[in-house]
Amino acid sequence: MRQNKARETLAFCLGILFLACLVQTAGWIRQDRLVFPDVAEILRAFFRLLTTPHTYLLIWTTLRHLLQALVVSSFFGLLIGLAEGFSDFFRSMMRPVMIFLRSIPMIVMVVILMVLTRYDRVPLLATSLFLIPLISEATNEGCRGIDPDLIDVYRLNSSFNGTVLTRVYLPLMAGYWKQAYTSAVGMGLKLVVSTEYLVQTRNSLGKAINNSSYFNEYQDIYAYALIMILLVLLVSELPLWLEKLFSKAGEPG
Repeated sequence: MRQNKARETLAFCLGILFLACLVQTAGWIRQDRLVFPDVAEILRAFFRLLTTPHTYLLIWTTLRHLLQALVVSSFFGLLIGLAEGFSDFFRSMMRPVMIFLRSIPMIVMVVILMVLTRYDRVPLLATSLFLIPLISEATNEGCRGIDPDLIDVYRLNSSFNGTVLTRVYLPLMAGYWKQAYTSAVGMGLKLVVSTEYLVQTRNSLGKAINNSSYFNEYQDIYAYALIMILLVLLVSELPLWLEKLFSKAGEPG
């Protein structure tokens, strides 16, 4: 187990080194160190941003939008997914809506929402709408993948209710949800930052990237990209760390 973990860590570090080499090579090919600065310059910008208090305000604004979008999309995705899992008719009825949400270009969705609501709500609403199909599909597949014998067992004792949902359905769908959230976190952060960039949300990573682009501070843009990668790793891995921590705490001494 430890050997596999060490190999995964080594492979991850080699991947980071490969990305650094790509940036260096692109700068060498284009002979443009403004757009493709040295890796050392990017790292200096990265550590400078990490030691700037204002950076954490930007991170909190973007992270708040992401967490809110995950909560909203989880709530509606769960409801829609369960309804699709229980009813073939409802699933067929919602299919055009889900195809629409998956297929519509993000810029079109953002422009529509900018007309319909306040700009500060757009990052939350746009990201939630794009993530709902991902969560609902995972819920639907998880619901339909449950062993029918297990469903027959609970039906002998009671009808479907909140207790059955939390103690039967949700635990059995955990694998589907885990995979969906792994994708939702990375996709959601990119969507949040992109919408913040488009609507110029104050004190956000999207706004900061726009400012860096305007002043040709490309080393800061790459540094913000590194911060976003760390945020994705943190948000996606934190539930797993907490699960392991609580499982160890619950073990008898």
